[in-house]
Amino acid sequence: MSTPRIAEVTRNTAETQITVKVNLDGTGKSNLSTGIGFFDHMLDQIARHGLIDLDIQAKGDLHIDGHHTVEDVGITLGQAVAKAVGDKKGIRRYGHAYVPLDEALSRVVIDFSGRPGLEMHVPFKSGMIGSFDSQLAYEFFQGFVNHAFVTLHIDNLRGENAHHQAETVFKAFARALRAALEIDSRSVGTIPSTKGSL
Repeated sequence: MSTPRIAEVTRNTAETQITVKVNLDGTGKSNLSTGIGFFDHMLDQIARHGLIDLDIQAKGDLHIDGHHTVEDVGITLGQAVAKAVGDKKGIRRYGHAYVPLDEALSRVVIDFSGRPGLEMHVPFKSGMIGSFDSQLAYEFFQGFVNHAFVTLHIDNLRGENAHHQAETVFKAFARALRAALEIDSRSVGTIPSTKGSL
């Protein structure tokens, strides 16, 4: 890539103050602080397995719960990825991954379509994973797709341990994201759509 695919986005509301920096062509380095330990662990999976350098600093109203923080991080990360990817020339556009962890197995498929859409089917076996409410995984991905303008399908195919379920989801998301954002040497400079734009 001749132009670095990097971006920084700040989101300040009455509920959260968030800054996200991304480098889509990174090495998987991360600097994460959301105040929710398990969420930081999942964001680290995105960086490490997506080979995206990720710096996320978030302060939210955790005295209420984690909802606003997790959702707003998803929104801000989506905005940063959209900004960094630009006009999408040369990207593969589609990505998919299956990731296992012991008894758990998840599949994630992504399309940088320009059309936000989420289908997520994850029957978490526990409501809480550490201090992370498992319902908030959906809110994170919903915020991401709405602002990255992607279509995202997430299916947990097997799993009995909620930690394992979540980890396979986030790792598979990272791998699918990495594949979709990869530059295709056979179509450098072209937009992967018959419409001519995404």
